[in-house]
Amino acid sequence: MNPVINEKQLGAFLTIRFGRTTGGICLAVVFGLGLASCNTASNLASPNVTNAPAAGFAEIRPGSEEEFIINVGRRIYFDRGSATVSDEAKMTLDNQAKWLKQNKSWLVKVQGHADDPGSEAAQKTLSTQRATAVYNALIERGVNAKRMWVKGYGVERPVTDCDAVTCQSQNRRVVVNLREEFDASAPQSN
Repeated sequence: MNPVINEKQLGAFLTIRFGRTTGGICLAVVFGLGLASCNTASNLASPNVTNAPAAGFAEIRPGSEEEFIINVGRRIYFDRGSATVSDEAKMTLDNQAKWLKQNKSWLVKVQGHADDPGSEAAQKTLSTQRATAVYNALIERGVNAKRMWVKGYGVERPVTDCDAVTCQSQNRRVVVNLREEFDASAPQSN
């Protein structure tokens, strides 16, 4: 005769035989093996999420703003108190210029930001200098200047508002934003 042992009886037996801790471990192993043996190759249904499209970007079209953001990158970061384009940033600018030359229907608003020591006026000046540095770098790489304009925001639009050095560094940036038309800050709109 094959007696059927329930979970409670097995746990009590293992605790008496091996002690509370070891009995609990044995019980976990026994049930773990039992659950693992329930999974057979015929009933496995793992979704293929490795190649699934990113949420919100399921249909990225060539030449779209989404493609620019995801595949090219629109942010250039700067060192504290600097408007000098770094070697790392130059690689991003190379990719941006290549994409912009292939997709000539887009206008480009180059937005400078800052989060450095100094007055609000100094931040505005530094953010404009950063945006101008990116603007000039894109022109050097063949992007038509008539498609672009610069706007320095200073500390007006922080990515994050904090005092930590690593947090502030995210605000020391230029964002290359694609536009379909000139806005009021563009000299071409006047």
